[in-house]
Amino acid sequence: MFMLSSLKYLPARSSKPRATGINIVIDTGLSINQAENLLSAAESYVDFIKFGFGTAFFTGGFEKKLALYRASGIQVFFGGTIFEAYAVRNQFNDYLRLLDMNQITYAEVSDGSLRMTSEKKCRYIERLSTHVQVFSEVGSKSDTSSLTVTEWVDAIKSELEAGASRVIAEARESGTAGVCKPNGDVRADLIFEILKQVANDRLIWEAPTKKQQAWMVNTLGANVNLGNIQPDDVISLEALRCGLRGDTFLTFLPEATPNGYFPREISGMSCYSFEI
Repeated sequence: MFMLSSLKYLPARSSKPRATGINIVIDTGLSINQAENLLSAAESYVDFIKFGFGTAFFTGGFEKKLALYRASGIQVFFGGTIFEAYAVRNQFNDYLRLLDMNQITYAEVSDGSLRMTSEKKCRYIERLSTHVQVFSEVGSKSDTSSLTVTEWVDAIKSELEAGASRVIAEARESGTAGVCKPNGDVRADLIFEILKQVANDRLIWEAPTKKQQAWMVNTLGANVNLGNIQPDDVISLEALRCGLRGDTFLTFLPEATPNGYFPREISGMSCYSFEI
């Protein structure tokens, strides 16, 4: 698009199929019309669709919607809650049949609701990775349960070694658990400690709110992998990634532009002023 390409100082954004800058959009029961609307406006920025928790079982026209996403070249997978529901009932083989029946080639392995040992979780990852690509998820869905930094790092490393292609850092659909605090603030110290030992491109950070997305882009760059993105937020997130929203407006600009703009502070907020 000429209008965008003519604008200077934009970060280089990855294009599909992306290895970085991935958007995982959560579908918690979109209708066919809503799914079509999402793709008509934002198909270029949707890399994966996750059918949140157990909603796929209750969504009318699910097969038709699945075909719609597949025709657009967008990979889909069930949220980890469905995996946990099969695992706790000792129905792992039935879960494999569910994936095969729907021709789904990605799966999420989590233990956010069903606590299991690291060894058992890694065995599931190993077995699944012989059938599909695996995203594992680390972190509890409870805002009162917290892993230590060492437990986070050990779990992520173990699950990558077991065969997960990427690890999703839990924050819930509300952004109030896992790598986020109950008030929605990002747990920056935890994230920095994780990144000391795990490459960022192997991680997907759940960031359902604008505040969390802005922190990720400002801190980890335009091509940070993000998950649990609401369908209505895909376009605004792309603007955020490119520094075309107030929260990231200064992030990718030079310290002073050729026309003489320079950063200054107004009421505690950075902005640009112009000197004639």
